[in-house]
Amino acid sequence: PEWFAEYTGVVVDRLSDRVSKWITINEPQIFLGPDPGDTIGAPSLRPTVGERLVTAHHTLMAHGRAVQVIRSRAKVKPSVGWAPIGRTKYPASTSPRDIDAARALMMSVPARDFWNNTWFADPVVFGRYPEDGIATYGVPMSFVKPGDMEIIKQPLDFYGVNIYDGEAVAADADGRPRIVPHAPGHPQTAIRWFITPEALYWGPKFLYERYKLPMVVNENGMSGTDWVGVDGRVADGPRIDYTTRYLNALGRAIADGTDVRGYFHWSIMDNFEWQQGFKERFGLIHVDYATQKRTLKDSAHWYAKVMASNGRSLGVEA
Repeated sequence: PEWFAEYTGVVVDRLSDRVSKWITINEPQIFLGPDPGDTIGAPSLRPTVGERLVTAHHTLMAHGRAVQVIRSRAKVKPSVGWAPIGRTKYPASTSPRDIDAARALMMSVPARDFWNNTWFADPVVFGRYPEDGIATYGVPMSFVKPGDMEIIKQPLDFYGVNIYDGEAVAADADGRPRIVPHAPGHPQTAIRWFITPEALYWGPKFLYERYKLPMVVNENGMSGTDWVGVDGRVADGPRIDYTTRYLNALGRAIADGTDVRGYFHWSIMDNFEWQQGFKERFGLIHVDYATQKRTLKDSAHWYAKVMASNGRSLGVEA
């Protein structure tokens, strides 16, 4: 936490006369290793569940110290948030039972992995770990020292969400939530993530209901099999369709009362993905990695019009 605060201070001193919006940490669940038994990304470590929880705790403390540094040293009044990632759930139907089941599963710690929302968000917003998570992990919480939670819980201006897909949830006969598998042939992106626009309606809605913080979609987009055609175009129609569906879902969430302050498409250009390298192309702009030539895809020209109209070009649902 101390090192991260010092590093944040250097960044703030260099940029804070020009930057007003800040994110402390992005997707801690991913760099901590979401699944028990998995190696942690680049270092290829294989920690125990207890060791992961200790590291996660110090990550949350680093977030808290970073917020303190930003607010104390920014030259322009800062708007501060962060961007955790968890599994987004959405109801398999519009029945109240399924909606309640989806909300309950999304806002719980059902397994000893990090694919959840509340273990990371509850300490940041409420200053405490969720009781069901403590029971699920079954690890002594002795790593939480006096004063730690006060450091972690800092006032935030927005809650960042990174949402690409979600899981449908229905209530069983006893009202308990169960995952409803996608039907065979359900559409997927090039990275084999399912296309579920409902996630960008229910994900921000459920999080906003619980944490009462304005939502900012920091990441949403799709990997495609994109290349420059003989006519010089990159015809990525599926990305246009994907983004239209997701933005319309987000527009409905706003219309229904979810406080959404921004949306950022991932990504502006094809890039080196941390765990996937150059394999996946998420960009609106095609990059020839050998020559570094940039080519605007069809989606880039389309998205420019969406931005210029503030979403009105999407149609009535926006």
